[in-house]
Amino acid sequence: MTKILLIEGPLLDKIGEREPEIYGRAGTREALIDNLISKAGELKVELEFVQDYSEGNIASAIVNAKCDGIIINPGAYTHTSVLLRDALLAAKIPFVEVHVSNIFAREPFRHHSYLSDIAAGVICGFGTGSYAMALEGLLNKIRF
Repeated sequence: MTKILLIEGPLLDKIGEREPEIYGRAGTREALIDNLISKAGELKVELEFVQDYSEGNIASAIVNAKCDGIIINPGAYTHTSVLLRDALLAAKIPFVEVHVSNIFAREPFRHHSYLSDIAAGVICGFGTGSYAMALEGLLNKIRF
């Protein structure tokens, strides 16, 4: 069975609570996880979840991952973390970068990602639905 690791960075445990005008009003992180587990079942995928505020812990999860692919929403680390970039390069596991908001419609400093150019794909701006799109897209990259 295909195994996918979903990694979320700081504040992504606050989906549904934090800045709803940016991140949406639909659901909570628990609802997001439940929807992804359901989608994974349909697609015959095993999901593992990691959410952490520590850049080092996230990098450790990446380099120690035993999976076929990674979906990562690095949160603010998108725009700052050479460490996460290096960890993803070292892991040599295909990954999709995902964002709930459209980072290109926000402040200029959010327009740059340290991960996008090495990702199999990038999905942003579709609310929590971005995660299901990332899962399907990543599976297409892995399986075909």
